[in-house]
Amino acid sequence: MRAQHLAAALALVLLACGAAGEDILIKGGTVVNADRQFQADVLIRGGLIARVGPNLQAERQGTRTLSAAGRLVMPGGIDPHTHLSMPFMGQVTCDDFFSGHAAALAGGTTMHVDFALPVDHDLLAGWDAWQRKAADGVMDYGFHMAVTSWSDKVAADMGTLTKMGVNSFKFFMAYKGALMVNDEQLLQALRRCKELGAVPQVHAENGDAVAEGQARVFAAGITGPEGHALSRPAALEGEATARAIRLAQFVGAPLYVVHVMSRDAAEEVARARQRGQRVVGETVASAIACDESSMWDADFTRAAAFVMSPPIRSKEHQAALQGALAGGLLQLVGTDHAVFNSSQKAAGRHDFRIIPNGVNGLEERLHVVWTELVASGKLAPTDFVRVTSTAAAHIFNVYPRKGLIAKGSDADVIIFDPALEHTLRAAAHHSALDTNIYEGYKARGKVLTTISRGRLVWHEGRLNITRGSGRFVPTPTHGPLYAGLDAVPEHSLFDVARYGGVPVRRAGDAPASGAARDEL
Repeated sequence: MRAQHLAAALALVLLACGAAGEDILIKGGTVVNADRQFQADVLIRGGLIARVGPNLQAERQGTRTLSAAGRLVMPGGIDPHTHLSMPFMGQVTCDDFFSGHAAALAGGTTMHVDFALPVDHDLLAGWDAWQRKAADGVMDYGFHMAVTSWSDKVAADMGTLTKMGVNSFKFFMAYKGALMVNDEQLLQALRRCKELGAVPQVHAENGDAVAEGQARVFAAGITGPEGHALSRPAALEGEATARAIRLAQFVGAPLYVVHVMSRDAAEEVARARQRGQRVVGETVASAIACDESSMWDADFTRAAAFVMSPPIRSKEHQAALQGALAGGLLQLVGTDHAVFNSSQKAAGRHDFRIIPNGVNGLEERLHVVWTELVASGKLAPTDFVRVTSTAAAHIFNVYPRKGLIAKGSDADVIIFDPALEHTLRAAAHHSALDTNIYEGYKARGKVLTTISRGRLVWHEGRLNITRGSGRFVPTPTHGPLYAGLDAVPEHSLFDVARYGGVPVRRAGDAPASGAARDEL
């Protein structure tokens, strides 16, 4: 029996060593962080960055040396918005945590935050289900939790989940009859997030109006994918974004608006931030690189591939979102990676309302953002790192462990060739998806090498991954969005000092018992 224990212990030691990876020395590159770029070598040891500086030498025998001359060395990407192994609209996304992670690593993303859904509105049951799904993963991941109903149990379970490492909760203002919460529920949820120091997130579309729009468009005989775009106009996204922002202001909570897809919503985020409100605007790769015209394609398979919610919009909205990122009005870029094969999308062949919503992007995001925003001159390389990695690390409170190349940070590193041109195709990607909305896209700049926790997982066009080697990364509460927020208590929203204070004493009122109340 003792021999068995020793063997088991040795196996654990070997597993730990393998998980940490080998010593790696990256020579001759330009290190790019969100704050600056500089010439330096990077030494990786034990899954962490050991040293960053000029003229570093290998300190131990067997160190692997990688040349980064003429290339950029950057933190691995963090995708804050994914849906792997997600049941939705009668289907299940075809990327699980193995294929999704493979795609991510080949595209330079080394951590993502996935949305766990409640099971029959039970948050803890949903947590357990997503833990099982993630067992096949091969890289670092965190979880948001969606909240689709409200009760004392839901509020209590949110507290339990924060102790388990979840610091963000998503509320759907769309998908009426399925995931949508009403304003009363959203108010209570925002208040609970504030109590917990958790980040409240909203999918902002007016669900009631969307339901009416879908019925009207379908009744008019428009049944194809173009009906999806027509039934969910930008005004409905803008209205819901404004409403969520004002409700968060009323409660005194921060707010994170997921997948901002329109000029309307981006302007609401910008106005709120101009007022000093703590609002984060996330857009996605498809919104800055694609336009709605593809949903009018004569090929149903291609048209349906672009169906997501809120919809991909016109080129005018695309340009506005790029400008908002360039001007800092939006803070980061995710993907909303939720992929359904062409056979799954075909369920809505004659009714756009049941085409499962979702597009790809985990593997393509860094290439698309670089091409659209850096190669075009809209963003500097440092800004690229901010919108694809560091901003997410800050918001979800894992910085400087993630999103930074510095001594002591996790060794999540990519080597990027900014000049290499390549074409994105479904035939070459690593997702389980049989289509790709970026089919034929000419990208400038390519991830050559991905290092995840010190492991060389993507190099020379090959993946080196082991099923089950993924790791859950807890996201602590009370992150930067809450720093100093307690100095602005909720009652300050009410001007209690106006006209002499409240409550007003009026003739005939009974004498006040005790001290007068001067706050709300």
